[in-house]
Amino acid sequence: MSKQNLMKTYKKVLTIAGSDSGGGAGIQADLKTISSLGCYGTSVITAITAQNTLGVTGIHPIPPEIVRKQLDAVLSDIGTDSVKIGMLHSAEIIKTVAKALKKFRLKKIVLDPVMVATSGDKLIEDNTVDALTGNLFPLAEIITPNIPEAEILTGKKIINRDDMIDSALKLLDYGSRSVLLKGGHLNGETLFDIYIHRDRKDDIKIFSNKFISTNNVHGTGCTLSSAIASFMAHGNKTADAVGKAIIYLQGAIQHGKDYRTGHGNGPVNHFYKPQKLN
Repeated sequence: MSKQNLMKTYKKVLTIAGSDSGGGAGIQADLKTISSLGCYGTSVITAITAQNTLGVTGIHPIPPEIVRKQLDAVLSDIGTDSVKIGMLHSAEIIKTVAKALKKFRLKKIVLDPVMVATSGDKLIEDNTVDALTGNLFPLAEIITPNIPEAEILTGKKIINRDDMIDSALKLLDYGSRSVLLKGGHLNGETLFDIYIHRDRKDDIKIFSNKFISTNNVHGTGCTLSSAIASFMAHGNKTADAVGKAIIYLQGAIQHGKDYRTGHGNGPVNHFYKPQKLN
């Protein structure tokens, strides 16, 4: 056996998302999370945003051809053990990403259907929702919408936990193997996340966590979805990866709640408990 065959390899996670110049969300949050959880992160940047803790002041989409070349460069050489997908600004970019996922036969795909930033700023073009649900949802192992995104996708208002369950079941009709509907936008001292797998719809998993009072929640959706992808890259089943990712995110929020970064919604503490890269 050659020396090259005896060498160790990293668990790899590819993030496909937009860049956040403020460092709290998007590609930057993903790579921090992936690194913190002991994986090697690669990236495909789909858009550049001018963004800080107060909001988004500009979006520059990356040409689809450059997105395609990034995908080919990473996947033809380094490969990946899982994929996290975040902000995809246009229908063209969505179709480019879907084509690459099929070309390289990627399976462990975590799709966070990013539509608006924490600040409320819109991050996608008007015609992208149909492209997203039609081209990428059927390829995803799991989708991770928050309540506002789920309301857009289902056309149903969500005001309590039962509504969340109904909406999560409806979201499975778009074709993903499972869904994690995040409940951070609901009011109350206890927050709920709902996980349902399409083959086990009677086995609804409800994750509950105590509300943490802080403004530092910028990039929590990006952080959670990339954490799920990281745990999946380590070989965890989807439901187990979800549970571990939620625990990691809660810790990141708790350990970052007392810091001040900027004048708006600050980031979580991604490196509160870093793991060795392996």
